[in-house]
Amino acid sequence: MKYSVITFGCRVNQADSLGFEEDLLARGAVATTPDTADLVIVNSCSVTATSDQGTRQAIRRVARDNPSARIVVTGCYATRSPEEVSALPNVVHLVRNDDKPRLVHLVAQDFGPAVDATTAQRFGDGDGSCGATIEPGVAGRTAFTLRVQTGCAEPCSYCIIPTTRGRPRSVPIAHVAREVERVAAAGFKEIALTGVHLGSYGRDLTPCSSLLDLLRDLGKGAQDFSPAILFRISSLEPMDCTSEIVDLVATSECFAPHFHLPLQHASDSMLRAMRRPYTIGHYASLVDEIRARLPDASIGSDVIVGFPGETDADFDELLSYLERSPLTHLHVFPYSDRPGTVASAISGKVHGGVIRERGRRIRDIGQRLAQRFRGSQVGTTHRALTLADGSTAITDNYLKVRIPAGQSRNEWVRVTVRNADEPLAADLC
Repeated sequence: MKYSVITFGCRVNQADSLGFEEDLLARGAVATTPDTADLVIVNSCSVTATSDQGTRQAIRRVARDNPSARIVVTGCYATRSPEEVSALPNVVHLVRNDDKPRLVHLVAQDFGPAVDATTAQRFGDGDGSCGATIEPGVAGRTAFTLRVQTGCAEPCSYCIIPTTRGRPRSVPIAHVAREVERVAAAGFKEIALTGVHLGSYGRDLTPCSSLLDLLRDLGKGAQDFSPAILFRISSLEPMDCTSEIVDLVATSECFAPHFHLPLQHASDSMLRAMRRPYTIGHYASLVDEIRARLPDASIGSDVIVGFPGETDADFDELLSYLERSPLTHLHVFPYSDRPGTVASAISGKVHGGVIRERGRRIRDIGQRLAQRFRGSQVGTTHRALTLADGSTAITDNYLKVRIPAGQSRNEWVRVTVRNADEPLAADLC
């Protein structure tokens, strides 16, 4: 059986899709492009209306270009609007987020002898931890994305994800450690730790644990690998990024100097309306602390423009903070009503043209912040992991650089950044 996986959205979805690939490969399936696949898995996102639209367009494109393909849809859009998704062409299965670990097992019976039943039994129900054959380069990934938590109980007024991902659930530390050993044995040298609400890790476990406990345990174990594993921490809510976590990253070579801390807005009145549990003062102090402890760290953020009730004064507060902030890159999200959220019922909706203009202005700031960060890195030296054909690499502080030819994929190299304009170039040390 030939398969293809199309993934939208967050790193949690990327981790889930990597699990599908592992399970399919273990069952003897062969990866191909969507236009030649027997099975196409679409892992959907529903954080905005644009995300929903992207999934619909992808499904219709696959059905048009490959009429015989059987399309299985999972993810947040499939969980939120199952009837809408099921009505799309060639969709033969819809798998809710809670059933993702068993997705391949659930659909395998449709493909009969094309899926080796012996292999399927030997590797279980596709929970992504069964020892399936995988190595750097599968699904185009050099680093491995490891989901250690899912679900969210935060009451953000604009977000539909708690209803599509369910309550917070954490993977016990011992299980995470075993998965790290498996992934390292397969040849991966960098692991991105991810979760829907990563900072809530361990609160649901018995006995109760924390993200800091997990990071400390992984940091100790990383030294046992040669070369040591580099862990990259995915998105952390500002209230969850403690001084202890910042200190751990600053003092351990096992953790990348890279933070992603969603701000969403710099107006305290907007943060209250969004039901975000921090102030701009708290956020600014946090990123200033990170910059002081880790001068070369990348610090990314998410920003929402056009939230209901956002005034010109609110937007000016956002502009003012971002311009003077130590952030290094921005993801800009135009506000999108999500039916069923508190925000969808808030009056004072911002006109679409105003939202687009505000988004453009924030993206311009994001470009300036990124340029400033690149300029600050000229002449600095970093550990970097080579990608693809070895002519590019990702530094520990998340810069993509061109390097001299002659390296292979998935090698640690030391590089010195040579220029500030894209494409960035670096010399090997």
